[in-house]
Amino acid sequence: MDCLFCEIASGAIPSYKVYEDERALAFLDINPLAKGHTLVIPKMHGGTILDLPEDEVTHLFRAVQKTTARVKEIIKPDGFTLGVNHEIGQAVPHLHVHIIPRWHGDSGINIHDIVRAGSDTSVEEVAQLFG
Repeated sequence: MDCLFCEIASGAIPSYKVYEDERALAFLDINPLAKGHTLVIPKMHGGTILDLPEDEVTHLFRAVQKTTARVKEIIKPDGFTLGVNHEIGQAVPHLHVHIIPRWHGDSGINIHDIVRAGSDTSVEEVAQLFG
């Protein structure tokens, strides 16, 4: 398989590790949006959250929690934006979670401002689709 993140997870491509355990790896983004921008990946390959077994997703988010705590301790930001691009906007087709440190006045945007497509369908109509 030709996957950049699988190669990083295996050690074939070096990275600046922030956290690692037997099933997850966190490393500094080489094109950071902020000081300490970190990516957390499962070592098992899966393109999206739907491609991995539930226990791998659970483990990944435990690693996200531990990594966020470590970044907070070391970098000392005012807060974070955590994000997952799922197919659209996903530069590497291997599930990964961005931990982006934030500071008051950093000119970053709120997660609600990433997409403003709106919908001509009411919330009630959408709710009916879910039963």
